[in-house]
Amino acid sequence: MSTPSSPPATPRVTRASLRLNNDTPVSRFVELAVAAEESGFEQLWVSHDLFLRSAPVMLAAAAVATRTIRLGVGVLNPYSAHPAELAMHAASLQELSSGRALLGLAAGASEFLLQAGITQENPLRRTREALVACRALLDGEAPASVRDSGSWSAAARLLAKPEVRVPIYLGAMSPRMLGLAGELADGALPLLFPPEHFPVAAAQVAAGVERARRHPGEVDVPACVWVSVAEDPAEARAPLAEKLAFYGPAFSPYLLARAGLEPEQFRPAAQALATGDAAGARALISDEMLQLGIAGTPEQVASRCAGLLRAGAQHLSFGPPLGPDPVAAVRLLGKRVLPALRA
Repeated sequence: MSTPSSPPATPRVTRASLRLNNDTPVSRFVELAVAAEESGFEQLWVSHDLFLRSAPVMLAAAAVATRTIRLGVGVLNPYSAHPAELAMHAASLQELSSGRALLGLAAGASEFLLQAGITQENPLRRTREALVACRALLDGEAPASVRDSGSWSAAARLLAKPEVRVPIYLGAMSPRMLGLAGELADGALPLLFPPEHFPVAAAQVAAGVERARRHPGEVDVPACVWVSVAEDPAEARAPLAEKLAFYGPAFSPYLLARAGLEPEQFRPAAQALATGDAAGARALISDEMLQLGIAGTPEQVASRCAGLLRAGAQHLSFGPPLGPDPVAAVRLLGKRVLPALRA
């Protein structure tokens, strides 16, 4: 007589991180960092878009105010700063934070670079070279010893090599960049529009892992989503709708197509927002468009995130707007969402 088989175990989240933008005032960022640590988040990332606040300075302030949460720049680019400086930022933060630093690298946002008169040429090659150079420097080596190019001196080494290894994550969305992360990085930071794009992005990272003959467990692939959470679902909807109105026209057509959308559909909302009509812009974001992120009550957010866990995600990364009150949203995520996904 056969014994009934046990039901499959419910997947659980094993790591949770928070992503913030560097338009956040430094004092507010520190408050959010403390709330994230108290709410059970393992990592905190902050963007480094040009003309806003300096992410390394923000993270230094957070490092002094926290004790356990890991802190990362998401992301620095090799166009506006030399890889030697990128490695210096990471090494100094590693020293200040007692081993909690993370380094995020990417090609950067071309629209911000162009505002500074910087042309983004050969992004895949430049990012690869920066990643290899930063890894070598942070490991106490000379980049010249691991690069085909002869532009580095054999004497180029960090004089203050980190005592604890700094993980390097690659911010990536395209298949080739995600493959590069699988080949060389410790992790990837794929922005998912919609969140259900995760299995495709993870497979592209896995292809790079396989090419490099690495073990799959070597590369952390968080499901990076935009989220807005509040007790009132209508209040949760508004911040995400406004964010989508601002960024929607610039989204990758490749990713939008996976949700049955096109960049042009976001232009009316973007135009309304540009004229100062935020309410009108939010109203022009349809429920279909809103599915590019996750908005709702803690229970609704947890339900959608559970689908990502079933799709293979183990690390969930929650990005802005977070909610109408970001600090309250962080605490809701920590008290109501993460426990439901870790149970």
